[in-house]
Amino acid sequence: MNIAVIPARGGSKRIKNKNIKAFADKPLIAYSLEAAVKCKQFDEIIVSTDSDDITAIAKEWGATYIINRPTELADDFTGTTPVVQHAIKEYESEHQAVEFVCCIYATAPFLSAEYLLKGFEQLKQDKQKQFAFSVTTFDFPIQRAIRLKDGGVEPIDHTQIGKRSQDLEECYHDAGQFYWGRKDAFLSGAHTFAHHSIPVILPRYLVQDIDTPEDWQRAELMYKAYIEG
Repeated sequence: MNIAVIPARGGSKRIKNKNIKAFADKPLIAYSLEAAVKCKQFDEIIVSTDSDDITAIAKEWGATYIINRPTELADDFTGTTPVVQHAIKEYESEHQAVEFVCCIYATAPFLSAEYLLKGFEQLKQDKQKQFAFSVTTFDFPIQRAIRLKDGGVEPIDHTQIGKRSQDLEECYHDAGQFYWGRKDAFLSGAHTFAHHSIPVILPRYLVQDIDTPEDWQRAELMYKAYIEG
């Protein structure tokens, strides 16, 4: 069976109640839940949370199973992998064995069922691969990055700074939306950013981190342009 795991703790510091704060016309987590439902590949859509408020809203928007996250996994320092591992173990202890798991971030309003499905199909077809996750391109050549120093600037890499953009390798980064994986890969703690992972390439206009109020404002403007454009 296949499960989605959406980590959604209640203790966001920079944006209060970020996971359930109204984004456009619905709670932020609702977009991830709706995409998971629309994908039609999940036997269970699980939300791992320490918040009763998140639990209530998640159930309203499509969560089929809630896992109460313990305090030690709900602090500012716990990564995503231990939360997903805990969710898998908790679910399997009460229900049947899982084959594929998709960790979906609660802060992904541009998440598309189309790309969720694409990642799953690619992972199923290549039995040598352990993960499939969303990536996108940088919008500026990272080889030409500069740093601030002593009141001025200097290139990060002096050998690359003078090259034309078209002569530099295009680089990608984690899009922070979803991570399909085989259950055993998650439980073993296998690295995601490795040769055994499939990149699912998203267009940049469908990617926006939401970590600060400025990110939030930009994302809402992007979303409005995307929906109404």
